[in-house]
Amino acid sequence: MSEATTEPQPTSGAVSLKRSVRLVDLIMLGAGTAIGAAIFTVLGPAAKVGGSGILISAILAALPMAVFALVYAWLASTAPLTAASYEWQRRFTHPAFAFAIVWMRVLANAVVMIVYGQTLTNYLGKVWDFPAKPVMLGFFAVLFAVNYLGVAVAARVQTVLMLGLLAVLAAFVASAGPHLRPQLFAEALSGGWLPIAAALPLMIQLFLGVETATEVGEEVEDARRIVPLGVAGALALTIVVYLSVAFAALSLIGPAGLAASKAPLLDAAKAALGGWATPVIVAAAALALTKSMNATFLVYSRFLFAMGRAGSLPAALGRIHPRFGTPHIATTVAFAASCAALLLPTSLLFLLLAVSVPTMLKYMGTCMAAWSAASHHPDVVAAARLRFAPGLVKLLAGLGVVAAVIIAALGVTTDIRPYGLIGGWLVVGMAYYAWTHRRALAPA
Repeated sequence: MSEATTEPQPTSGAVSLKRSVRLVDLIMLGAGTAIGAAIFTVLGPAAKVGGSGILISAILAALPMAVFALVYAWLASTAPLTAASYEWQRRFTHPAFAFAIVWMRVLANAVVMIVYGQTLTNYLGKVWDFPAKPVMLGFFAVLFAVNYLGVAVAARVQTVLMLGLLAVLAAFVASAGPHLRPQLFAEALSGGWLPIAAALPLMIQLFLGVETATEVGEEVEDARRIVPLGVAGALALTIVVYLSVAFAALSLIGPAGLAASKAPLLDAAKAALGGWATPVIVAAAALALTKSMNATFLVYSRFLFAMGRAGSLPAALGRIHPRFGTPHIATTVAFAASCAALLLPTSLLFLLLAVSVPTMLKYMGTCMAAWSAASHHPDVVAAARLRFAPGLVKLLAGLGVVAAVIIAALGVTTDIRPYGLIGGWLVVGMAYYAWTHRRALAPA
């Protein structure tokens, strides 16, 4: 098999990443990255720009994610790798392009930790007063410890938290049953397509992360078969849960109520559950956001690990702990970067776009890698467990590229500042890449 499909070798003697992640863990990892965190974060800001049109935006946002999921699943069925979206782009497009895309994701992962932490403290603040940033720092420290000890520990914690969250969200949707308003879909269309399009970059947040199962490919037994199943399961679960919860929340308090609320799901629950709403939804928020931070932190450290292993960042990031089988230095750096991001602006809209745009570019880059693999690597096509024809792969990849570019560009009309932050960060990263590349090519 060619270099494009071989798995990377351990970077520290015989030490390698432990293969201890199961199918249920992959589903909960992918769905858990999205389910819960985004619904607590996105509905309010999205309702401000989209009104009741966010129902249509949510449906439209699921469509490109289905395309992205198919592309990721196909690539995972032939080349299951840790930090796969980076490795695929590095192998099938160009190392500099892969670095640029994932360098922006390094920033986005730090920012999304702040989004989750800020939203979590907003909900916990409904129960008691406390200094928000020290509490966020404490959560980051706990997640650091869990992920340092091993992927199996992090995955099992993820599964337990996810099951608890699903039970709470099912109770919320059931309580909204008598209040459901199907006419909201007609109202959503009556406002025209401009607000629907304006809300789309935010509503795509609902589904970001369903492909997370692919990012731990080297830590899964029989990964070519199991990882695509994990992606499919995560996407299906995410669509069902989010559409149900968003429709229930809009039916209970309407778009104006969501737009005016700092804790939109809590205010929606109060309309159906009364005094029980606060403890129930605050508990759900704690489960959901802790779970999403855990999944994000796990993937964040894997990106840094893969870039260190490939030589794009300092090689120390590619080291593996001899006892725990984890990328312990990359995990430590991810913790430090998350803490540093506490200094960023606290505007939720600003932070959401700073996450959404690099994520869309990551999807774009992965789709380009799939196109290249289907076009120029027949060994990759032959090795795939998902027997997609090369023409189908290229069609899905092309659709994915177009969707990612459009969604990333739509955010300019909402707030241009995150684009400046991302652009500046990219300039710094590419300057570093050029410097290290010149050093590597210089004669001894």
